[in-house]
Amino acid sequence: METNDLINRINELAEKAYSENRFLFTDFLDMSQLSSFYSIEKDLAYVGTAVSGGTEGCERCIVRFGSPDNLGYDESFPIALLHICPIQKKFSDTLAHRDFLGSVIGLGIERTKLGDIIVRDNEGYFFVADSISEYIIDNLTKVKHTSVRVSRCEDIPETIAPKFSEESIIVSSNRLDAIIARVYKLSRDQAVSQISEGKVFLSGRQMTENAKSLKSGDVISVRGKGKFIFDGEGGNTKKDKLYIKIKRYI
Repeated sequence: METNDLINRINELAEKAYSENRFLFTDFLDMSQLSSFYSIEKDLAYVGTAVSGGTEGCERCIVRFGSPDNLGYDESFPIALLHICPIQKKFSDTLAHRDFLGSVIGLGIERTKLGDIIVRDNEGYFFVADSISEYIIDNLTKVKHTSVRVSRCEDIPETIAPKFSEESIIVSSNRLDAIIARVYKLSRDQAVSQISEGKVFLSGRQMTENAKSLKSGDVISVRGKGKFIFDGEGGNTKKDKLYIKIKRYI
C-alpha cells in the first residue's frame, strides 16, 4: 500500500472508530508503515490509539483506534500466538524464520495477517490475526519436509522473551550514523546510505537525520542487519572517543 493510501486508510479507521464509538484495528503493519502511522499519531489523539504486535519488541504491529477511557470498556488486540512444533524433533530439518513464514504463506494467507515469528530450538512461535488462527492450526502440517503440529498459546511463553548480547563499543561521537557504522561494521558513507534509503528505524520511526543523538532505551533497527538497544554512554577514551553500551538482539 502506498504511503498516501495508508495514511488515508488510517484516518478513515480513526474517524469511523470515533463516530461509531467502538474499537477498530488495522492489519499487521511493517516498520515503514508503522512509521507513517507515527508521523500522524498526534493528529489522532482525539480517538486514542495503541500499538501492539503481541508482545514487547515486535516489528510488525497492529494499530488500535479507540480509547478505553472514552469508550468505557477495553478490547484486546485480535492477535493469536501459534506454536509450530516438529512432531519428531530428532528427525526434523533445521527450520529458520523463512521456512515457517513460507509454509504459512503457502496456505494462501496474506502477509498482512501475519506478525512476527520467533524461532527457538527449531520451533516457531508465530503472531497472527486471530481470524485466521484456526485455519492455520487445521491446515499447516509441514514446514519444509518436516511434519509439524500447530497449537494456540494461551499465554506468552518465557522462552520467546528477547535475548541480548551486551556490548561496549567505541565510537567517534553519539551520532546515529557513527553508531550504526560501528555496530554493523560499515563505513560512515555506507551507514549514511542505510539512513537515506529508509532502512533505519529508531523506536519505530523511520530516520532521515544522520546526526541524531541517541538516548538510553532507544531501539534501533536496520533492515536486513538486525536490531539493538542503545544502553547509554560510558565515558571517554584517552583519545577523546566515546564508549557506548548496547544490547544486541540475538
